[in-house]
Amino acid sequence: MGAVPLFSEVAGQQALPVVEALGATKRFGSTTALADVSLRVMPGESHALVGRNGAGKSTLVSLLTGLRKPDQGEIRFGGEAAPPLADRDAWRERVACVYQHSTVIPDLSVAENLFVNRQPGRRGIIDWRAMRREARALLDHWHIDVREDARCGALGVEARQLVEIARALSHGARFIILDEPTAQLDGDEIQRLFRRIEELQKEGVTFLFISHHLQEVYEICQAVTVLRDARRILTSGVERLPREALIEAMTGEAGGVACADAASRAPLDEVPVALDVAALSGEDFDEVSFNVRRGEVVGLAGATSSGRTSVAEAIAGLRRPRAGAVRVSANEGGASVTLPYGDVPAALDAGVGCVPKDRHREGLVLTQSIAENATMTLVRKLARFGFVRPSLKARLATDAIDALGIVAQGPLAPVSGLSGGNQQKVVMARALATDPRVLVLIDPTAGVDVKSKEALLAMAERAREQGRAVVVASGELDDLRGCDRVLVMFRGRIVEEFSAGWLDHELIASIEGVDLNEA
Repeated sequence: MGAVPLFSEVAGQQALPVVEALGATKRFGSTTALADVSLRVMPGESHALVGRNGAGKSTLVSLLTGLRKPDQGEIRFGGEAAPPLADRDAWRERVACVYQHSTVIPDLSVAENLFVNRQPGRRGIIDWRAMRREARALLDHWHIDVREDARCGALGVEARQLVEIARALSHGARFIILDEPTAQLDGDEIQRLFRRIEELQKEGVTFLFISHHLQEVYEICQAVTVLRDARRILTSGVERLPREALIEAMTGEAGGVACADAASRAPLDEVPVALDVAALSGEDFDEVSFNVRRGEVVGLAGATSSGRTSVAEAIAGLRRPRAGAVRVSANEGGASVTLPYGDVPAALDAGVGCVPKDRHREGLVLTQSIAENATMTLVRKLARFGFVRPSLKARLATDAIDALGIVAQGPLAPVSGLSGGNQQKVVMARALATDPRVLVLIDPTAGVDVKSKEALLAMAERAREQGRAVVVASGELDDLRGCDRVLVMFRGRIVEEFSAGWLDHELIASIEGVDLNEA
């Protein structure tokens, strides 16, 4: 596999790289976060940066954006040394990062976000009319279809990302880092974002594209750099790098994501039903009915707007439906329990465990330890006089660390210091701590690396083997491969059911509302 050349031909001349990291090394105490890493991004390209969680991507981004200085090596822009860290205006003129979690101020308008701390003024007073006029001109110039007076908190994820890109361009930056930009977008939104990236590339904007969705690398990028264990493993043209080789470079192992083979399982016709969802309706879903047997994994597939996430949240008590019922069977010989609407404690008591969609907002208390997070659902059962012994929490957390392979210094380590994959394992540990009969997983592998995906999916398989009913609501095909059945939702309703062994193109066509049999 050939490496991307140092120079590219632009207008018949050799072009310098937009940005270079040359032998960059960064240490935090005894930990080496980057070891002699070099990266070259050429003008007008979209260059992917991939690697497992903890590989060094975030550290490299912090060096490229001037948040940190390398201990060894250097950062260069257009062949010139990077400005001093204290000169933030100079950095903004060279590079900007659009993070997975938006940095726009939700209560301000688009125009205010575009010109925050640099509003046009007259005689010391903000000139609101001029600011809106300049914002409109900026948005029109870059063909971004967002109203300048819209409140950013009312915008969708896609529009907020475009506002952040426009803000970066307004500073003069022509190098944009996109950190997991599609993590919260559905199929149509992703394709629109990709079209905008391609259009901006033609206008001279260069992108560093960070994603765990490897298919996107092949759709939008021309070059890819792989980091593993704080080192650069390879840089290659995308068209010259087979998918299997890319995954092998990321993991150090041959092959793709290891998933359970649901197609080889025996049928569960005589097994009792553990979860019954009857005519469930809510804000974005209607008349959804299905059941899940003990030891069965059922997938809910569909675009972000299909209602799949809302149905899963309603089962777990995270969302209040307006009609229908969710019934959870008791242990052998016991009667089923109908869950009250939008009641998480009641769902926990009935035997429902959940890995929510957003681990940062719904799954973790980042300032607390692994022990505190992993045992959070057990406090009512373990507490005596409102107090749980720290030694008991630590012992249970240690068991979870061992069972799930969480990489951490110990049960008292704060979850804020863990990689995304290990944070998600802590969320899984919390969901399993109550020994649930029904396990609801919502986008369980979003934003985690390949090996963490395998570990999390293996935990779902183990839950199935233990006789739990498992619901997996996800848009990731790898998450759904271990399902006995996949129910496809489209515009709030279940439109099709696929048995294990489905073909990718057939499932994707159903998710997108495409009839492959139509002439």
